[in-house]
Amino acid sequence: MSNQSTKSIYLETFGCQMNELDSELVAGSLGALGYRFTADADEADIVLYNTCSVRERAEQKVWSRLGDMKKRKRDHQPDLIVGVLGCMAERDGTDLIARMPVVDVMCGPSELDKLPELIDNAVRTKSSLAVNDPAIAIRRSAKQVALQGNASRRSSTLAAAGDSLESLDLGRMLSPVDFDGRRSAYVRITRGCNKFCTYCVVPHTRGAEIHRPPEHIIDEIKALADTGIIEITLLGQTVNHYRFEHDSAVSVDGILQPQKGRAYKGSHNRDAFAGSNTTTFADLLYRIHEEVPTIQRLRFLTSYPRDFGDDVLQVIRDCPRICRFIHVPAQTGSDRMLKMMNRGHSIAEYDEFIGRCNEFLHQPEIGRPLMLGGDIIVGFPTETDEDHELTKQLLTRTRYKNCFIFKYSPRPGTVAYDKIPDDIPDEIKKRRNNELLMMQSDISDSIAQEQVGTEFDIFVEGLSRHEHKKRGTDVKPGSGMVGITIAGSAMQSQTATLDPIAQGPTVQLSGRTDGDLIVFFNVPAVGVHSPNDYIGKIVRAKITGADKLTLAGELV
Repeated sequence: MSNQSTKSIYLETFGCQMNELDSELVAGSLGALGYRFTADADEADIVLYNTCSVRERAEQKVWSRLGDMKKRKRDHQPDLIVGVLGCMAERDGTDLIARMPVVDVMCGPSELDKLPELIDNAVRTKSSLAVNDPAIAIRRSAKQVALQGNASRRSSTLAAAGDSLESLDLGRMLSPVDFDGRRSAYVRITRGCNKFCTYCVVPHTRGAEIHRPPEHIIDEIKALADTGIIEITLLGQTVNHYRFEHDSAVSVDGILQPQKGRAYKGSHNRDAFAGSNTTTFADLLYRIHEEVPTIQRLRFLTSYPRDFGDDVLQVIRDCPRICRFIHVPAQTGSDRMLKMMNRGHSIAEYDEFIGRCNEFLHQPEIGRPLMLGGDIIVGFPTETDEDHELTKQLLTRTRYKNCFIFKYSPRPGTVAYDKIPDDIPDEIKKRRNNELLMMQSDISDSIAQEQVGTEFDIFVEGLSRHEHKKRGTDVKPGSGMVGITIAGSAMQSQTATLDPIAQGPTVQLSGRTDGDLIVFFNVPAVGVHSPNDYIGKIVRAKITGADKLTLAGELV
């Protein structure tokens, strides 16, 4: 590839944890080839946006960024390379380039292993155009495109050539992004989704559900543990659907290949298809817990309420390093709306699942209360006041620690966009949204107040936001990604040496309980232990105060 060492990249990520992981893996593969990363878009030769199609606001930000890049190319940098990655690229296809010729590279989430080649080709093309005719270089896209289309839906098995995207995850073990100072990481166990909820574009942009071989996952986690990682979050669109059938495993060039997901029949005890030669989600959790003991905290996102067996709950209960936080979206409290959304479960099934979670995992008497997280969509088409009231009742009885509550916005490429008119006026959406947000705020505050006086083990992520603001560095705690931004915030290491003179007598640090409760606590700025000594460690703290989503504590 050409002149990689002289090219700097600015990579900005929008959306969910899956996108954050994709950006991390992309950065690792590009960094291994000699590209440099910068946290300043104005300094970059290559600007990449890893996009999300789930929320309208995220898309609007991307369009705004592309408008800025168009002006920058026109005014002074005709050879600038602009790339759109992720779900917007996959959904809009080459129409996006037709609308915004400033875009030179488009790469869908299932084609990210091809990104280095796309960028290299774009660099060569734009450099040649900029030298020979800068005016054409400004107007003409390099048109380097890798999109999945619907190919993954046309076959019930993986292609004989294997799953090339798996190489992106496997490559992380050989050339991980700079993990200096980081102690937590995401690991993908499944890709794609088979649910086809009517509001969601993910099955169309990320393809069918695919499960990675357990050996690959465990080897990746062991490699991360060797870098000092002590907290792992397993990721999947429906993470509890994970199941790998070893009898049907395919090996290509000696490398075991991921498998397409199969339909679930549902069982409280164990998946109906599970057997002695099948690794279920419960099996995978147990294997990671037992085979990688240096991982002190194991989390997972996001769960689907149906098909979540008691075997998983038993493993979480019996394995002390698996965290007791379950994020399980309900989206609505109305059965009628669930059918409109094609969610595939009823409210009774959802309530039954939450009941089993509490029965197995809620143990506040030993300092391990279960914490729940959820998602709610407000104002989905045809939603009535009665439907809204049912959602309020769901919120009240489920008692989420936190819940992401959003107004419905039609997303191009979804069934609802094409077939279900968006008939709820925006003022009604706003009113219902605000009402649920206020209710959730009260619930979150009540749960937080219940923790006062108790003790927890806290995983210390870094400086609190308050401490960052004092220093003028409002950075997301817990990340070590230099030169990558998430939703506009630069991601930088949290372990840079702190200046005790500038700090005052104490420094405020931020951490999380295994139930995902945020805890702030102060440590001396100078003394036997510096603030840096606590970051990336697990400490014991007593909760002394609470406010909504945050707790105040002191070390014990």
